[in-house]
Amino acid sequence: MSVYADNKASVRDLAHDDLAWRPYGMTSWGNRAAPPLCCPVVERNDNELINDLDDRLIAWAREVGFSDDYLDKLRRTSFGRLIALTHSHSDDVDRLLLAAQINTALWSLDDYYADDSTMGAVQEQLPTRLVSAMAAMESLPQVGSYMHELEAGWEGDPVLTALRSSMDRMRRLASPSQVARLCHATFSLFVSSTAYAEWRIKGVFPPLANYLIMRQFDSFYVSMMLIDVVDDYDLPANLFYDPRVCRAARQAGAASTILNDLYSVARDAADERPVCNAVLIIAAEQGCSLQAATAQVVDIHNALVRDFEASCRALEHVPSVELQRYLHGLQAWMGGAFAWHDACPRYKHL
Repeated sequence: MSVYADNKASVRDLAHDDLAWRPYGMTSWGNRAAPPLCCPVVERNDNELINDLDDRLIAWAREVGFSDDYLDKLRRTSFGRLIALTHSHSDDVDRLLLAAQINTALWSLDDYYADDSTMGAVQEQLPTRLVSAMAAMESLPQVGSYMHELEAGWEGDPVLTALRSSMDRMRRLASPSQVARLCHATFSLFVSSTAYAEWRIKGVFPPLANYLIMRQFDSFYVSMMLIDVVDDYDLPANLFYDPRVCRAARQAGAASTILNDLYSVARDAADERPVCNAVLIIAAEQGCSLQAATAQVVDIHNALVRDFEASCRALEHVPSVELQRYLHGLQAWMGGAFAWHDACPRYKHL
C-alpha cells in the first residue's frame, strides 16, 4: 500500500490545535543590537517538567561517568529545557528524557572531541574518535576477541558510554527504521566533522559556500530525527525520505544551526584554534566588522526559515497525519531552539 494512501478523514479528525501552524515573529535576540531573527513562536515553557527532566538527566550523566565539573555545566546548560521547549507536543517524560540523553551525548562529543581544546579536543585525533563513536552507537557483530579489546579501551570515556547508553534506550523506545535513520544522519554529521577538523588543523576558514554545505549535514537535523520518536508515532520511511520532506527538514536543521552560530561567535573565536562559524568566516572573507557579518548571517537564517515555511505549505495537501505532525514538530523545534539559546548561560558571553 502506498504511504500516500488517502487518510484525509484521519487528518480532519485531529483537534484543530494539533495541526495549527504557529505564527512566526521577528524577534530581538542576544544583546538586542543585531537585526531581529524570524522564528516560530514558542509553544510551551513548563518549568516543572524542565526541572524534572534536568534532574533525571543529571542522574544519568553521573552514571555514565561525566565529571562533577561537567555535571555542573550540564545543569547550567539545561538540556531538559531544550527538550521541553523543542518537543512541545509530548508529555511523555521517558521519551523526552531519551531526547535529552541523545542530545547530551552528541553535545558532549562536540565539546570533548571536536570543539573545545580546553576539554581535550584534538583535531588530529577526531577521525579515529568518531569511528569509535559510530561503533558505540551501532549494534555491531562481535569479531572474536577484538571487539572486547576495543570496548575495553573505551572504559572511562563518558562520551562513548553516553552514546551507547542512550542508543540502548533508543532501541527500546523506537522502531528499527527510526534507529537506523538516526545513525545514518549522525554518521553523516561525523563525516562532515572531519572536514571541519581539516580546516582547523590548517588554520584556515573555508569559503562560506563550503561551510554552508557542511552545515547541511552537521546540523540540528540530527536532533530533529527524534520528533516522531518523542511523540510516539512513526513517520513512514518513504515519507521521511521524500525529497520534499528532506528539504523541509534540512532547512529547519540548517536554520537552527545558523542560529547557533550567531549565539556562539564569542565562544568560537576564543578557542586557541578558532572554531569555524558563519559570522567569523564572513568577517574574514570580506574584511568587515563582526556586526556587519552578523547582519548577513541573520539574513541567511531568516531566508532559511521562510523557505522552510514555504516547503511546509507545499506539503499541506499530502494526506498523512504522521507527515503533518512531523512538519509541525519541525516548526516547534525551531521555535524552542531559539528560546533555549536566548536564555542559555552557555551563550551569555555575547
